[in-house]
Amino acid sequence: MTERDSSALNEAAFRHSRALVWVQAARPRTLSLSVTPVAVGAAIAGAESAHVRWLPVAIAAVAAALIQIATNLYNDAADFRRGGDSSARVGPPRVTATRLISAADVDRATLTGFAGAAAMGVYLAWAGGWPILLLGLVSIACGWAYSGGPAPIAYTPLGEAFVFAFFGVAAVAGTYWLACSAMSLSALVAGAALGSFAAAVLLVNNHRDRDEDACVGRRTLAIALGAGATKRLYAALMVAPFLLLAPLSLLLPHAHAAAALISAPLAILAVARLFREPPGPGLNAILAQTAQVQLAFAALLCVGLVV
Repeated sequence: MTERDSSALNEAAFRHSRALVWVQAARPRTLSLSVTPVAVGAAIAGAESAHVRWLPVAIAAVAAALIQIATNLYNDAADFRRGGDSSARVGPPRVTATRLISAADVDRATLTGFAGAAAMGVYLAWAGGWPILLLGLVSIACGWAYSGGPAPIAYTPLGEAFVFAFFGVAAVAGTYWLACSAMSLSALVAGAALGSFAAAVLLVNNHRDRDEDACVGRRTLAIALGAGATKRLYAALMVAPFLLLAPLSLLLPHAHAAAALISAPLAILAVARLFREPPGPGLNAILAQTAQVQLAFAALLCVGLVV
């Protein structure tokens, strides 16, 4: 092998590894939290209306994913600047804190993500009117406020309420509005179900990090409640979506919303695992498992609504 060939291989390997680092920064294991509410909102629209606008729905899914990625990136850099990510971190390593990517590069990627979502939001606002414009602006602002500003949401007990609202109720109902130019009680109920799972994902994250978070001045819900109450709240959040299938089935009598019950054993396993898992890296797997339960629930619900 020539020196030029060796240099080319090294450069290709560097580009490949850097690409993987960016993928890690986007936190792909939980990106389904932003896309599944759009899918469920569209499925409910398809079950209730013969006239669904599919193009705005597809663009909304991409915009939602961009907002979540940009928020994750901003959180990565902002926590680093605030000293929130130390070498004692139990969760997956953050790319800024480990110097894998510079804070300036992460900031530029954050702005690109929010700018891309805002550009798509122009079309979505035209398609859905002022309610979608308002929802888009509030979503981007809250994405920044989650880790930025003088009082970041992530440093308070309000984080779970934030993701319940934006990754649940607002996302499903907003998608339904885009699809049908109307509002639906069934979309609000389904949004509450998906929002409960999203809140459970964040609760596991904050339960895992509570000792480190307390050291840097955070006051998350997991810190405020304590370990025992946090686990009980997690169980309630994982059970609530299945209880909401009853009113959803009444609102959609010609669909098969109860199909989502098939994912209930996965939720039970996740709850049982959290109660017996000691503090440490094992909680990372439970976090990913919680997102997978939400994905299974949403996929089965969509199938039940469409078939």
